[in-house]
Amino acid sequence: MVFAIVLILLIFGSLLFHVVSPWYLTELASNWSTIDFTLDLTFWVTGVVFVAVNLFMAYAVIKFRYNRNRRSEYKPEDKKLEGWLTGITAVGVAALLTPGLFVWADFVTVPEDAHVVEAVGQQWNWSYRLPGEDGKLGAVESRFISDDNPFGMDADDPDGQDDVLITSQTVHVPLDKPVKFNLRSLDVLHDFAVAQFRVKMDLVPGLVSYLWFTPTRTGSFEVLCEEHCGLAHFAMRGMVVVDEQADYDAWLAAQPTYSEILAMKAGDPSVGEGTYAVCVACHGAAGEGNQALNGPKLAGQEGWYMRRQLQNFKSGARGAHEDDETGKQMAAMAGMLVDDAAIENVIAYIETLPDNPPPTTIVGDVASGEKIYRNCSVCHGVNGEGKAATRAPRQAGMSDWYIASQLKKFRDGIRGAHPDDDFGMQMNLMAAILQTEDRVNDVVAYINTLSGKKPQQVATRENH
Repeated sequence: MVFAIVLILLIFGSLLFHVVSPWYLTELASNWSTIDFTLDLTFWVTGVVFVAVNLFMAYAVIKFRYNRNRRSEYKPEDKKLEGWLTGITAVGVAALLTPGLFVWADFVTVPEDAHVVEAVGQQWNWSYRLPGEDGKLGAVESRFISDDNPFGMDADDPDGQDDVLITSQTVHVPLDKPVKFNLRSLDVLHDFAVAQFRVKMDLVPGLVSYLWFTPTRTGSFEVLCEEHCGLAHFAMRGMVVVDEQADYDAWLAAQPTYSEILAMKAGDPSVGEGTYAVCVACHGAAGEGNQALNGPKLAGQEGWYMRRQLQNFKSGARGAHEDDETGKQMAAMAGMLVDDAAIENVIAYIETLPDNPPPTTIVGDVASGEKIYRNCSVCHGVNGEGKAATRAPRQAGMSDWYIASQLKKFRDGIRGAHPDDDFGMQMNLMAAILQTEDRVNDVVAYINTLSGKKPQQVATRENH
């Protein structure tokens, strides 16, 4: 009897939780209302079965509880009962599967006028490619992928010259127009999912999968990787921004094409030297840094990282937080770099400066820091050398006091909180493990022991 009562309470508790629960589907932002209908139907069918089976079980426990004066009847076959069970089960299964077949048929049939976007996933970030005026995406090859060519573009393919390359984790799409996302992985299995659009699809290395939807309201919608892809899987987040047509056109016009990137002139160190004169007071004449003025060492840092930070300072993605006093100072200084050419010139000059090791100022438990750094090494490299592929800058041989201060800012949400600072957001999540001053000092103390050299590749038959 107690068991039967528990079953009945379980039924009513489950139904009550379903009715009052705040956790349900996010507000729909695409044309896929049929997916919501299919999910609702699934809840109804499985819910009815759940209630019916458990109520019958409770009834059977009560009705046929032990009675010494009653004997059970052995009845191995009951064609009538089996017929009813088979028919009801068939109807239930058909109700579950049939709508899904129609939805899937729509899902794999992309409208001919769909706007095309390629989403590229790799540990642990997203990037995007759009066809140019010719409406065709150029050829790509895995063998062409490098720090300077992260998409693997084939420079000899004329169709790719006008492709629009988006290295940010944010992509824009126009409102009320069908969009087809071609999905490509550069390393392991990933999954492109946006809850509000009700669509998701795996990215399989060596294949190009796809999904499509028509956005029905403007806004910013988070992209999640829903296929476990390694240590920083939880931080692999992007953004799809749905714009009115005019706003989308303005955004698209501001993005560089592949031919424009190829034609971009290298920075001129001689011109950059004059620009760097205003940086000397804080960062030092040789880029060695100046802790008294909160200026970190620049010499030896990768150009791609300095470029991204200068652009973030100029755009307001960095240095805008009310508690980031030093960031505000740098944002004002970065504003003096009037265009991309000025940025390239000053970076070219910094790259000529001697990469001398800075003084050590942080003391901590190196053994403890080594354990913590195992998480960091996946992005920043086992020797702290930095990895362009994971957008993670060099750590070894840089100003240790500055690394410590930035880790605290990431942890406390002072840095990386701006919605346009994609990779800062990832560092917010990673720095959350450094809850105490000692843990920050320990990991920085270990970084001070690293060489900063890229590990040698293991020789393979192909290398030979």
